[in-house]
Amino acid sequence: MSTTHVASRRFSDTGKAGDADPRRWLVLAVICAGVLMIVLDTTVMNLALPSAQHALGFTNADRQWIVTAYSLSFGSLLLFCGRLADLIGRKVTFLAGLAGFAAASAIGGASDSFTMLVTARACQGVFAALLAPSALSLLTTTFTNPKERGKAFGVYGTVAASGSAIGLLLGGALTSYASWRWCLYINLVFAAIAIPAGALLLGRQPRTTGARLDVPGVVAVSGGMFCLVYGFSNAATHGWHAGSTWSFLAAAAVLLIVFAAWQTRAAHPLLPPRVILDRNRGGAYLTSFINGAGIFGIFLFLIYYMQLSLGYSAVRSGLAMLPLVAVIGVVANVGNVKLMPRLGPKPLITVGLLLNAAGMAWLARLGVHSGYASALLGPLMVTGVGMGFIFGAAANTGTFGVAPRDAGIASASANTGQQLGGSIGTALLNTIAAGATASYLASHLHGRATPQLIHLAALHGYTTVFWWCAGLFAAGAVICGALLRRGPLTES
Repeated sequence: MSTTHVASRRFSDTGKAGDADPRRWLVLAVICAGVLMIVLDTTVMNLALPSAQHALGFTNADRQWIVTAYSLSFGSLLLFCGRLADLIGRKVTFLAGLAGFAAASAIGGASDSFTMLVTARACQGVFAALLAPSALSLLTTTFTNPKERGKAFGVYGTVAASGSAIGLLLGGALTSYASWRWCLYINLVFAAIAIPAGALLLGRQPRTTGARLDVPGVVAVSGGMFCLVYGFSNAATHGWHAGSTWSFLAAAAVLLIVFAAWQTRAAHPLLPPRVILDRNRGGAYLTSFINGAGIFGIFLFLIYYMQLSLGYSAVRSGLAMLPLVAVIGVVANVGNVKLMPRLGPKPLITVGLLLNAAGMAWLARLGVHSGYASALLGPLMVTGVGMGFIFGAAANTGTFGVAPRDAGIASASANTGQQLGGSIGTALLNTIAAGATASYLASHLHGRATPQLIHLAALHGYTTVFWWCAGLFAAGAVICGALLRRGPLTES
C-alpha cells in the first residue's frame, strides 16, 4: 500500500487517530508562533521606517521598498512553496521557513545600508512564503476531530487577525524605547522557542509520492504574482498613468491566464482545479482576498488618523487597537467552536463582512477632534467581531475536505488570497485617499493652505477610504454569501 494511501486513510478518519497525540496543543502553540512572526512583519516595520531611514540615510522614494520587497517575494512564491510542502514534507518546510526567516531578520536588524535591509526584507518574504502554508497545512492535518478543529482554528484566527494590530503596538514600543532594529530582532525570540519545539513535537509528515513539481506552472504563476503585486505597488507610488504600472499588470494578466489554462492540462498541476473549484473553498479564498484588501483601511488609515489628526504617539496608537485584538480573540473562538459546527461558514462569513462594512461606515463619520471613547472604540469593537467571525471560518473552510496530498497547496491558496488582497488594497486605497485629499484642497483652498485646512483635507481622504472599504465589505458579503453552501461543513 502506498504512503499516500495510508496517509489518506489516516487523515480522512474522524480525527481520533490523528488527535490521539497529547502534544497536539503544544504543536498548535508552535504553529501560532510561526504565524505570528509572519503577520507581525506585515506591520511592525511600518512604524520603524522613519527611524530606519534616518539611520541608514535612504530617500523617501526608496522607503516604500522596505515594505514592497517583503510583499513581492511573499506573494509571488506562496503557491510554489505550498506545493513544495506537500512534496518534501511539511515539517521540513516549516522548520526551514522558521530558520530562514530568523536568519533574514538578524541580517536586516544588523543592516548598515539600504541595499542590505531591502535584501533582508526580500529574503524574509521568501521564507514567509515557505512558512505560512506549512503552518496552516500542519494545523489542518493535526486537528481533524471537528470539535478540536474548531478550537484550533479559533486560536489560529485570533493570531492571524490580531497579529497586524499587535505588530503596530510592538513596532511603536520597540522603536520608541529600544531601536528600530529590534523590530527585526524580535523574530529571533520567536524562532529560538519555535525551532527546537517544532523539531521535538512535530511528527514525521507524509509526502506526496509519485508526484512531480509542475515547473511551467511555477514559472507562470510566480511570474504572474510578481507582476501583479509589483504593478499595484508601482501604482501606489507612481500613479495609474505610469506606463510601467500597466505593463506589469498586463504581463500579470497574460501569465495568470496561461497558468490557469496549463493547470487543466498538466499531468501534475501545481494548483489542481479540484482544490479551488469546490464552492466552499473558492468562497473562502475570495473572502480572504476581499478581507485582506478592505482591512488595510483599518490598520493604515486609522493609524494615520490617530497620529496625524489626534496627535497620538506610536505606542498610544498601538494601545488604542488593543480592544480590537481582544474582541477578535473572543469571537474567533466562539465562532469556530460553538457556531461553525452547527451553522457552517456561510452565516459567519456573511455576517462578519457586513459587520466590517458597518464598522467602516461608522469610522467614516470621524471628525478632526473626535474622542476615542465616543468615536473610535465602538467601530473598533464592531469590526473586531466581524474579523473574528471571518478569519477562523475562512481558514477552516479553505482547507476543509482536501486530501492530505493537497493540504499545502490549499493552505497556500488561502494565504495567497490574503496577501494579494493586502497588496492590491494598499495601491487602490492609497490612490483613493490621495485623490480625495487633493480634490478637497483644490475646492477649499483660498490663498495659503492653513494647518486646519490640511488636517480637514487629510480627514476627507481617510473617511473617503472608509466609505470605499464599507462598500467593498458589503459587496463581499453578497458575493461570498451567495457562493458558500448552506449548512455545516461536510466531506464531499
